[in-house]
Amino acid sequence: QVQLVESGGGLVQPGGSLRLSCATSGFILDDYAIGWFRRAPGKEREGVSAISLRDGSTVYAASVKGRFTISRDHTKNTVYLQMNSLEPEDTAVYYCATAQMEGTAVPALLNTWEYDYWGQGTQVTVSG
Repeated sequence: QVQLVESGGGLVQPGGSLRLSCATSGFILDDYAIGWFRRAPGKEREGVSAISLRDGSTVYAASVKGRFTISRDHTKNTVYLQMNSLEPEDTAVYYCATAQMEGTAVPALLNTWEYDYWGQGTQVTVSG
């Protein structure tokens, strides 16, 4: 049974930083990807960033590029999302999810329909 557990959310002031963690367990092979998504109040879930566990290739949404960094730690089966220069518009519930690559192009990993398993989410609130 694949499981993903997010942590690290919280309340932060504009300009601040948070690091989200996605701890994975179960049967996740190297030919998988882990993605971060978010859902703001009244909006659709959107892709934020993703990383291929096969070769470390990454993709970012335009709205977070240059501010967020995704990384992985194989020894801990954990993927991180370092979020810097946070803005009120980043307020949302953040989810991690896993997808089989199966020839999927890395840019396509920002699409929710590529993913099979999802975590429960962690709240990030950016407010002064």
